[in-house]
Amino acid sequence: MTITDLLAVASGSVVGFVLGLVGGGGSILAVPLLVYVVGVPSPHVAIGTGAIAVAVSAAANLAGHARAQTVKWPCAVTFAIAGMIGAVAGAQLGKMVDGGRLLTLFGILMIVVGVLMLRPRRSTGNPHVRLTRENMSRMLPMLIGIGFAVGALSGFFGIGGGFLIVPGLIGATAMPLINAIGSSLVSVTVFGMTTAASYTWSGLVDWWLAGLFIIGGAPGGLIGIAAARRLARHKHMLGRTFSTIVIVVGFYVLVRSLTAS
Repeated sequence: MTITDLLAVASGSVVGFVLGLVGGGGSILAVPLLVYVVGVPSPHVAIGTGAIAVAVSAAANLAGHARAQTVKWPCAVTFAIAGMIGAVAGAQLGKMVDGGRLLTLFGILMIVVGVLMLRPRRSTGNPHVRLTRENMSRMLPMLIGIGFAVGALSGFFGIGGGFLIVPGLIGATAMPLINAIGSSLVSVTVFGMTTAASYTWSGLVDWWLAGLFIIGGAPGGLIGIAAARRLARHKHMLGRTFSTIVIVVGFYVLVRSLTAS
């Protein structure tokens, strides 16, 4: 393997670890890693290749969280379907806005979300929350409404989504953070596959690099899932880790967008 191949595997491990740990950040990390570390010359190819890798890594991490029984399937699937519809609407609006301004707004949004997540919650959530016939009239509108809004934001900004899905699921259902992380991977997988299909159709995917990224992402994801479960045992530790990563990545996106403009 060449140095470029090894860098692709290592970059994939980083993305897999973050996806397994906090359920988001795959797209945000994958594109700059492919461009600045691996050396992919075309940002469009980096986005397409990253989307394939992130979707597969998210699906693998979803399987791991499913085995750990941290996925609330009815809530996760409902949220993902609403998010897909919202993403289509958001993408149409996003195409009308300058790309640099989009990234600036996205960075600011991530920082705000991270700071809000740092605020202590009155409870750690209800680990037994479920979407049932009894609570459907109350919970379903929340899942559909917030899911649509998060999907619209994800489609509007054209990158990421996982960091918005986790707090969105918590807001809609009051589930614990570890369950929101596992459940969010349903939406991350669906959103990633949708983007990947579009870029594949346009021939903007480097399949060799995508494969190397996926190979690296598998062990990284297993380590991330194990770390998330361990942190979840310590009160507020996983929440603080999630919020810190969101804020750091938000500042990174903000600085990159401002210096590029």
